[in-house]
Amino acid sequence: MTLPVIAIIGRPNVGKSTLFNRLAGRRIAIVSDIPGTTRDRVSIDAEWGRHRYLLVDTAGVEDQPHDELLWNDIRSQVEIALNQADVVVFTADINDGVTDADEDAANLVRRSGKPVLLAVNKADTLSRENMIYEFYSLGLGDPYPISAYHDIGIGDLMNQVFERIPLFQYESISEHSIRVAIAGRPNVGKSALFNALTGEDRAIVSPIAGTTRDTVDSIFDYEGTRFTFLDTAGLRRRGSVESGLEKYSSIRTIGAIERCYVAVLVLDATEFVTAQDQHIGGFIDDSARAAVIVINKFDLAKELGINRSDAVEAVRNRFQFIPNVPVVLTSALTGSGIDKLIPTILDVYEEFSKQMPRSEVSRVIFDAMGENPLPGIGSQRPRIYRCIQTRNSPPTFEFTARNPELIHFSYRRYLENQLRNAFGFLGSPLRMTFKTRENE
Repeated sequence: MTLPVIAIIGRPNVGKSTLFNRLAGRRIAIVSDIPGTTRDRVSIDAEWGRHRYLLVDTAGVEDQPHDELLWNDIRSQVEIALNQADVVVFTADINDGVTDADEDAANLVRRSGKPVLLAVNKADTLSRENMIYEFYSLGLGDPYPISAYHDIGIGDLMNQVFERIPLFQYESISEHSIRVAIAGRPNVGKSALFNALTGEDRAIVSPIAGTTRDTVDSIFDYEGTRFTFLDTAGLRRRGSVESGLEKYSSIRTIGAIERCYVAVLVLDATEFVTAQDQHIGGFIDDSARAAVIVINKFDLAKELGINRSDAVEAVRNRFQFIPNVPVVLTSALTGSGIDKLIPTILDVYEEFSKQMPRSEVSRVIFDAMGENPLPGIGSQRPRIYRCIQTRNSPPTFEFTARNPELIHFSYRRYLENQLRNAFGFLGSPLRMTFKTRENE
């Protein structure tokens, strides 16, 4: 499954952004006493215990907006957030009671048909908690008294939220379809590449940046193997994203990367590698997805004065955090390089999903420690007793050790490099976990 989406909805100035910051674990949304401070959506990939989710803050729903044009835009964004949400946290202010704006916002939420939790904020004293019964009139179920500022009642609220959505897990590899997300900045040629790969014109191709607003899926067979391609909207820098639909499209792009097995990061040969390209690559790496990098529009290489080997080397240097990532040079316009992309994706997928024999893993790790023994700190020395691959997609290795906290980052990287040298894992992330042996 993709990450579940939790949307915080309510009228202005009830503490939605404070609740968002509390659940996100750090201050992201602007908090102010001025109603309507949040005019756009803010979202973040967050965690609560074992649960991962996308948390979305929204602008306040008003019954008598001061600016009709602005309100139409805000309302459309709130409705989009509702459509994408798996669970809605409706937020009200216990000090104000039920207002007309609360009623208007509650009507909007009820029409969406989404599961909803009613959080009555600023209930930081027992006398205020006793005022909660009035909120049953909103028809949104049992009200939960909370104080986002003082961290009161948040745990009980989130326990109820996660009873309404499944626990996020990485999906096991399916025999039926290899899911591939095509990601990148706006206007680098993702849609044209998508159409060239699938042989269809399902994605709109336009020179206007940001034409694709949603994720488009296309399923087709390649020599008996089924692929599902997910074309996505372009991800811009946070400060460059405009209001409206474009901001919400980033949620779907992140979701597509989380859903896929292999993420194809498309670069523009005319701009080469930008900071935002690296940011998207970092998100692919953080999501533990396999990766292929495409330099599109390479039909302009002669005009740009770049050659193939220099281009590949430069890209790999800028994406060193994705070891041995394959780089494919294409032109969606002329079709050059397209025939090499699907075999490369298939190779990376096989690396992403392979399982190594336990005896081979042990041999590699203990040979590595023999050549370069584990360093210690003072009289304390760490020791590794065993290493096994506990899962694939992504490949995950579990080390059982004494004093695992003393194993330095550089030595962990050394062990990762030894595993890669022995087993490959081309373009695939490699996860390593260290735990203490029981009864020690």
